Order: sequence, then C-alpha cells, then structure tokens
Amino acid sequence: MKTVPKNPKTALLLGAGLDVLHQESKEWLEAISFWSYEAQFFKNLLEKANTNESRYQQMLQTLDDIYNQLFKFLKKDIVAHEKNLSELTELAEGLSDEAYREEHKRLGESMSLLTQDFKELKMTIFDFVKQRKQLN
Repeated sequence: MKTVPKNPKTALLLGAGLDVLHQESKEWLEAISFWSYEAQFFKNLLEKANTNESRYQQMLQTLDDIYNQLFKFLKKDIVAHEKNLSELTELAEGLSDEAYREEHKRLGESMSLLTQDFKELKMTIFDFVKQRKQLN
C-alpha cells in the first residue's frame, strides 16, 4: 500500500483563509479535468497497439479504473466540498470551519496519491509505447 507523500504546503494551507482553500479546490478540479482528457488520449494511443500482451491489457484496465472511478469520485467529493464552503461562507448553522479544513486535508491527500499513481501509470505507458516503436 502506498503512503501519501508529505506536502510541506499542507500545514500552511490548512491555516490559510477559506478563499485560499477554495482556490486550491478549483485547481484540483482543473487538474482532474485535464487528467481525464489525458486518460482518454492514452487509452486511444494504447488501443492502436492492438496486442494481447498482459501488460497492455493491465494498462487499459488501469486507465478505465482511474477514469471511471477515481477521477469521477474525487471530482464529486471536491464539488461537494466546494458546496460546503459556499454554505460555510454564508454562515449556515452547524457547519464547522475545522471540519471543512479536515475534509480539505483529506482531499489534498487523495489528490497527492492520485497524482503520484497517475504519473507512474503515464511513465509505464510511455515506456510501453517507446518499446513498441523500437520493435517496429
């Protein structure tokens, strides 16, 4: 099981104003949107390889899993988190600034882990495509 890399910005950001946390959430949503585009590109690239290698099949499955599950679920969680911020800034009763910040920290850890995993997958895909080109 992978551990979440420690981000030195985390403590600083969690003590920042809610507007700073909102900006970071927006950046997360933009990153997920771009990664979704990248995942589709990589899937199309891999499908052109048209091979039955198990490594190839595993990469396609991992791309599907990341796109269909991780990106969508994390995006949904971040959008809900942003809705909570909207309610928090309107001073809705029962919402805690501390709870929001803890949720933000949890989402940040999820983003860090997903970033790391997706980078590793992309490197694997790059290596696979490079090897295929050398064989041809």
